[in-house]
Amino acid sequence: MSSEEFDAIKLTEKEYSQELQKKGIWVHLWRVAGQYANVSIFEVEDNAHLHEVLMGLPLYPYMTLSVTALCKHPSSIK
Repeated sequence: MSSEEFDAIKLTEKEYSQELQKKGIWVHLWRVAGQYANVSIFEVEDNAHLHEVLMGLPLYPYMTLSVTALCKHPSSIK
């Protein structure tokens, strides 16, 4: 893929992620230092919704993902 194509996909990805953040679906997004990688937390309705969100990522075909389901901890004050 040319650098121009890659830059265009990254721009589309950025717009998509920012829209999901505004909607409260993409709750946290952190860069992994020293890597082209991130750690994200999503607030989704169910597994199917998460699948839909992830499949919508323009870079999805080029990603290796690891999903860990989380739930609220009973000692959390948030």
